[in-house]
Amino acid sequence: MTNPTKTTIPMSDKLAGVRYELRGKVLAAAEKIEAAGEKVLKLHIGNPAPFNFHAPESLHESVAAHLRDAQGYTSSKGLLSARTAIVDNLTVRGVENIKADNIFMGNGVSELIVMACQALLNNGDEVLIPAPDYPLWTAAVRLAGGKAVHYLCDEAEDWFPSVDDMRAKLTPNTKAVVLINPNNPTGAVYSEDRLKEIATFAAENNLVVFSDEIYSRIVFDDAVFIPMAKIIQDLDSRVLCMSFDGISKNSFAAGFRCGWMTLSGDLDGAADYITGLIMLASLRLCPNVPAMFAVEAALTQPDGMADLLAPGGRLYEQRALAHRVVNSIPGMSCTMPKGAFYLFPKFDPKALDIGNDEDFAMGLLQEHKVMIVPGTAFNYPTEDHFRIVFLSEIEELDMAVNAIKTFSIARQG
Repeated sequence: MTNPTKTTIPMSDKLAGVRYELRGKVLAAAEKIEAAGEKVLKLHIGNPAPFNFHAPESLHESVAAHLRDAQGYTSSKGLLSARTAIVDNLTVRGVENIKADNIFMGNGVSELIVMACQALLNNGDEVLIPAPDYPLWTAAVRLAGGKAVHYLCDEAEDWFPSVDDMRAKLTPNTKAVVLINPNNPTGAVYSEDRLKEIATFAAENNLVVFSDEIYSRIVFDDAVFIPMAKIIQDLDSRVLCMSFDGISKNSFAAGFRCGWMTLSGDLDGAADYITGLIMLASLRLCPNVPAMFAVEAALTQPDGMADLLAPGGRLYEQRALAHRVVNSIPGMSCTMPKGAFYLFPKFDPKALDIGNDEDFAMGLLQEHKVMIVPGTAFNYPTEDHFRIVFLSEIEELDMAVNAIKTFSIARQG
């Protein structure tokens, strides 16, 4: 018997331009270093568990108590008790007239982002996405056949979205605008005035608003998170708002894979789109059932988050340390983040005598065994930023950010 000729099996053309550098080249290089027996200080990914941030015990207890009730499928939209708890939480936050039927549970917000894009976009449709962004948004739009058009967030204005740039990039093909608030990777928390500007822009141009609010409870200092659904409600705007939230970050339960998507605003005008969402939700039958039993506890039980975010709290002090050290480095600057757990510093490639952000990340990894993510991984147009995750405990974080300082100063000769 002759062996058939071996052929190469290529990836789909749909993956052209899709990337997720948070787990890309720098991570591959870090894994080789670890395989050789050396430790890498990881400032690259927002996964709370490895840094000793744990979900409240009430979440574990609720899941354990309901395991026998979690053996079958639920509604394709998810567990009714979880969706009811979300409605109650939104009401407390000032978002009115939401019904449990307007909420879709998902296996993390990531699944719901992909679902929302697939149900909305035809080939060639455009979506306005922030630069920098969380790269899943760009990938999800491209996989759905759409085109990601990046509007700038202004570093000089605390990384707020530029509505002028949104207007400049609007075309007849634009179908939606994405917000990430609180923001990953910059840590910005948007003001009420800026959110109103964006809601008005969306209404004027008949755009769907996708509001990624997965860090909604992680805000510092005098920052206040305002749900986009409340802004659109208060303006009585004829806009469909799709809000995304979950327990991955707000409750340090990333591995539970439990998020939700809330539909508000112009639901009547979106009836056909909602039919498409129901179809996609039904195709995957239902979300992870055990994890949904954690939602009510996550939204109603004390969890200690406020203590972590206040002066003296772990997240507050780690943010302060990372920001202080980065801003003490010649040729580097960083806006103080008001939310989430990221910094997005800027460096001067000429002052540091380094080519670009990927060279910076690779050099830091090879010389000091510290892992960061290049800024271009977040679809930022210039190669002079990088992201730091400040979840590491204070002693390790101190070593890591001071290694960044040592590396940067050494590059300046």
